[in-house]
Order: sequence, then structure tokens, then C-alpha cells
Amino acid sequence: MTKKRCFAAVILLMASMFLTSAWGSDTPAQSVVNKGSSWAGGLTPLPQETVVKVGMKQVVSDSGVLIGMARGYYKDLGITIEPVQFNSGQEMINQLAAGQLDVGATVTAAGLFNAMSRDIPMKIVADKGINVPGKGYYRLVVRKDLADKLKDFKDLRGLKIAIVGTASLDEISLVRVLEAGHMTTKDVDLQVIRSFPDMLVALGNNSTDAAMLIEPFVALGIAKGILDPWKDPMEYDPEAQTALLVYGTSMTKRPDLANRFMVAYIQSLRDYNDAFFKNRNKKEVIDILINISVIKDPKLYEQMFPVGLNPDGYVRMKGIDMDLQWFKQNNLLQKDIKAGDAVDNQYVDFALKQLGKYK
Repeated sequence: MTKKRCFAAVILLMASMFLTSAWGSDTPAQSVVNKGSSWAGGLTPLPQETVVKVGMKQVVSDSGVLIGMARGYYKDLGITIEPVQFNSGQEMINQLAAGQLDVGATVTAAGLFNAMSRDIPMKIVADKGINVPGKGYYRLVVRKDLADKLKDFKDLRGLKIAIVGTASLDEISLVRVLEAGHMTTKDVDLQVIRSFPDMLVALGNNSTDAAMLIEPFVALGIAKGILDPWKDPMEYDPEAQTALLVYGTSMTKRPDLANRFMVAYIQSLRDYNDAFFKNRNKKEVIDILINISVIKDPKLYEQMFPVGLNPDGYVRMKGIDMDLQWFKQNNLLQKDIKAGDAVDNQYVDFALKQLGKYK
């Protein structure tokens, strides 16, 4: 009996040591999870790592995705980002509607609103770019040699003005410039140049006089002495919602994933704002963007007009409503759609409950 009791005691001791070891190994793992998501208000990650395909050009206005990729915010919440490049916004919209792309970094376009009007569950969910007063990153620029002659909006009459596409943000933005001078696109020589780099070439060889241009091409053109940034966009398009974050059908049908993506996105927007508007960890954020975006020249980050990115995520509803009204007036919408139907703030609302308002 004594031997049996001794044997039993040894077994109990070994079992106790095993359980203690197991519990001990669990504790650090649990603390790592909590630590990883503490910035997100204790939000737990998805139970299984999930790949999210994001259509974007990997420019500075995509900082809400790029910074979060580099700093691990998406990973902390169980998300792996797969960047996807597109040649056109319409191609991106088609894949969002088909569920082949999860998230799109895009602009307002007739194709986007027409897809929504067909009851396809796509939604505008967050800001991805607005002009900052006095520092517009998307604006009308004019040839350097013409700048002194163009004192007012009415002086644009008859000029060759380039946009990258019609029936989208680019045409709408030019229309608002011209309206400030009581003109329409019929009062200028409207040119469609499909890429911003080609616009710089056209401005440089005098084959166009002005263009709706975006950073970093504005800064590049100024540095080369090709163009003048002319008037600030606040003078002609103060309510503009320049770029958008859109959820495709694959995201709107998975709220847990959609909410967690937004929490990481908003946190990344705040890091961007801290860096470029409060000078906090600016070098670190610029290094991230140099490494992961298409803009590799460190000097450009000091020369560019900074894109505005709302640190609380919400879009400018008035700007989107104005865009919709323009599409409607120009018979570009298949069905009537209102801004409240196109925008879904529930994901930003969720993110702010986790993160609080930006300070």
C-alpha cells in the first residue's frame, strides 16, 4: 500500500507541475493579446486571421491604411492587408460591387453611386482626403508664365484646362472653379489627360495652360518652375470631399471585420495628424511612408501641401451631397440616391466608442 500511495503521490505532483506550467505559459500569451489591442480600447482581435484586399494607389492620402500596416494596428485586430493597384476608379468600383475587393480608396464617381442605386451593399464609410485651408493638396494649378496674367477666375476663359477624367470628382472640381467666374466647361478648352505625370509634361511644354492636379505633382511642378499653385481651393470649393474610403459587399456583410478595420484605420489617421499637424513623431511617420508608399523622396514630404485626413473619420456630408446633385443635374445617375443612403457612419461610430474623440 505504501508503494501504491507513493506512486500516487508522484503522479499527483507531476500533474500539478504540468498544470502550473500550462497556466504559466498561457498568462504571457494572454498579456500579449491584451497589450497588442490596448490602443484599441481593449478590443479583441478576430478569432481567425483575415485577409482584407484594399484598392489604393499607396500615396500619402492612403496613410490610414499604410501607417496601420507598418505599425501593426491591423495585425493586432486579426487583419492582414493585401494592397491592390488599379488603373482606373471604375475598375475598382466593379470589383467592390462583385465582392472581389474588400475596401476601396477612391473618389466620387457616377459609377460608384449607380452601383449603390442598384441595391448593391457598398457604402462610403470614412474620409480619405480633404483640402486643408491655405494648403490645398488637390487644386487648380496654372502655368508659371501665365500666373501673373490670371488675376481672377474670369481670366480662365478660353484657356486649355486638363482633368484626368469626366463624370467624376475631377470634372466637378473644375466646374466649381469655373462657377466662381460665372463660367462653365463650355467657356474653356477642356482636355482629358489620363495621368497626373502627363499633366506636368503638358504644362511644361505649354500644350496645356492649367490643370486639376494633386500632390506630390503640385510640389514637383513648383520645384521645377513649371507651375503656380494659384488660388487656394477654399475660395472655390470649400466643402469638397476629395477622396473616400468605400466598403465593398464583402465588408458590409461582415460587421466584426468591418468594425475592426475601421478602428485600425482611424488610429492610423490620428498618427498621421499627430505627425503632420502637431509635429509628433513626424520623422518616424515620414520614414514609414517613404518605405511603404510610392513617394520615396524625403524632401517632398516637407514641400507638399499636406492632405487633410479627419482624425475622427467622418466625411463631409455636404460635399458628398453637392457631388450627388451635380451627377443628378447632368443625368448621370440611373436612379435618385441621397447622401444619407450612400454614407454609412456606423463603422466610424464604433471606432470612436473604442478610441474616443481625437484630442
